[in-house]
Amino acid sequence: MATIAKIQPKNLISIGLLVFIPIAIAAEKLEWGALTVFVLSAIAIVPLAIWLSTATEEIAVVLGPAIGGLLNAVFGNATELIIALVALKEGLVDIVKASITGSIIANLLLVMGLSMLLGGLRYKEQDFQPMVARVNGSTMTLAVIAIVLPATVITTSNVVEQSAINKLSIFVAIVLIAVYAFTLLFSLKTHSYLYDVSVVELEGNVSQDEAGEQGEHGKPNLWFWIGILLVATIGIAFVSEIFVGAVEEATKGLGLTPLFTGVILLPLVGGAAEYVTAVRVAIKNNMDLSVSVAMGSSLLVALLVAPILVLVGQVIGQPMDLNFNMFEVIAVIIAVVIANLISLDGRSNWLEGMLLLATYAILGAAFYFHPV
Repeated sequence: MATIAKIQPKNLISIGLLVFIPIAIAAEKLEWGALTVFVLSAIAIVPLAIWLSTATEEIAVVLGPAIGGLLNAVFGNATELIIALVALKEGLVDIVKASITGSIIANLLLVMGLSMLLGGLRYKEQDFQPMVARVNGSTMTLAVIAIVLPATVITTSNVVEQSAINKLSIFVAIVLIAVYAFTLLFSLKTHSYLYDVSVVELEGNVSQDEAGEQGEHGKPNLWFWIGILLVATIGIAFVSEIFVGAVEEATKGLGLTPLFTGVILLPLVGGAAEYVTAVRVAIKNNMDLSVSVAMGSSLLVALLVAPILVLVGQVIGQPMDLNFNMFEVIAVIIAVVIANLISLDGRSNWLEGMLLLATYAILGAAFYFHPV
């Protein structure tokens, strides 16, 4: 997928948010209440996600576009994957499944909507490569089929054994991972020229203020950022344990269903870094990169994150299938269709951004009032 533009973590806001990590730990140890722990740990995950994203991007600058693109493709949604794995280990299968559809919907509607709206307010119209949008849209169609299929099998059959659904989900997961491997081959090797939308953005973001962290020839210090990548990953895994431990009780106290929690709340926490990146580069008139981040993140969730969760669930004794709630399926179809229609012409404006955001708001309200 496309390389993600660099987020500057060394600003007062990002550094200031790091203080919530020890506060969240203290809140859990001192038993300040599930809601307090939930909010504090959610805030604590955000700066860690930003550091993880930034470290990935800095390493990509050093290693070059091919390896760097692969690294971004693997680590692009690492925060969401870590949170989902922790939740799956705790047996919160319904929330994990909802978070998969929620991440797809949020990237296609919320992230693209905010990017087109804020970018369109600054520039009358913005252009991006329609070919990339078409390729991503076609691949997302396959992902939708994979999500629809198990639910359709159950709906159209009188009795379907759970073991059959599990086997179907495992087969589909393997196929999706294979498709993701082919999309990497397409985007990083055979048709890499279509995705070269961020090399200048990445290299141009290496500022003189970071000379202390860079090695010779003005390139980032590889080992420094590898260290940051490892520390951020471990930190996210640790804080996610606290976050997931409080999420069920906290959301019940707020009167929220597991469906709404997974579809709306979890993607907002796990995808914060990518959301900031997409909006920031859109404001800088790099809508190519913004669309690539939004659609690429959706593909990563559908083709890699979801299948990994299905396979890992079988291994750890928390079997998760791809039999999604029918309303989730309909919501994903709506998101994919609208995102494809708006992005096909390779141009965007603030009104299209508003349409995407309005769709997201309506779907969010529907999930809030959904009884299941």
